[in-house]
Amino acid sequence: MGHDHDHAHHHAPSADADRRLLGVALVLITGFMVVEVSVGLLVDSLALLSDAAHMLSDAAAIALALFATRLAARPPSGGYTYGLKRAEILSAQANGLTLLLLAVWIGYESVTRLIHPPAVGGGAVLVTAIAGIAVNLLVVWILGRADRSSLNVEGAFQHVLTDLFAFVAAAVSGLVVLLTGFHRADAIASLVVAALMVRSGLGLVRDSGRIFLEAAPAGMDPAALGRELCGVPGVVELHDLHVWQVTSGYPALSAHVLVAPSGDCHAVREAIEERLRERYAIEHTTLQVDHTLDAEHCVDSHGATYKGSG
Repeated sequence: MGHDHDHAHHHAPSADADRRLLGVALVLITGFMVVEVSVGLLVDSLALLSDAAHMLSDAAAIALALFATRLAARPPSGGYTYGLKRAEILSAQANGLTLLLLAVWIGYESVTRLIHPPAVGGGAVLVTAIAGIAVNLLVVWILGRADRSSLNVEGAFQHVLTDLFAFVAAAVSGLVVLLTGFHRADAIASLVVAALMVRSGLGLVRDSGRIFLEAAPAGMDPAALGRELCGVPGVVELHDLHVWQVTSGYPALSAHVLVAPSGDCHAVREAIEERLRERYAIEHTTLQVDHTLDAEHCVDSHGATYKGSG
């Protein structure tokens, strides 16, 4: 009576390639961070020290992304029927929260230095920031070649991209201090960095939170999807529609579909699956397809119900 069908095919880009790119980025970021901390301490620049703290979070973000990628690649086993694919989403959320916490700390320190500005070595800040721009441009290019549809990789990318903007702000502040002696420029640059961190952090927390709460993929309207599926020839009614993401780039859908007593359940199911693959890139589906007379005796539907022409 009920016909269940499950597509378990999920074609992910090469995880090995992503791991290699993340590894190279980690080495570059860690090496330059050591240099930046040393210079920041010598010239007492909050712009450089705050950016070094951000680079530390970059290194941690990339290391976490590497670890999560390895976990996500493990096949399903035991009670983890989807494997550990959501380890990548945990990593992305951790990266977002780290950005927000760093933004709070840097914002506080920046305001303090705006009130009581210390003397800052503008020349050293400028030179170090220019070197940092070069390093971060290289790392951004490297991570840009990885699979950014993965929220995990995107989290690491956002960390590094924000760091690139931070170095630009630090370079500007160093130039201002060098030319005008306006030492508050260093703290103002740090506030710009904090604002960029908040923007990136909120985006990562929001997107990862949607996946954990099993919301529909961003930009997808489940109600419109339900009405569209009811337009498939043979569908009389559709309910219990659920659409969510197992992990980034891995949407899934389940629904109960009713067809006319004389309808072909298998043909209707295949037509729906084809529509979902072609228009929405949803390959993981679980569809229970019943004839309407049979369903009247055994179905307790929940949620919205969509009517078709049959």
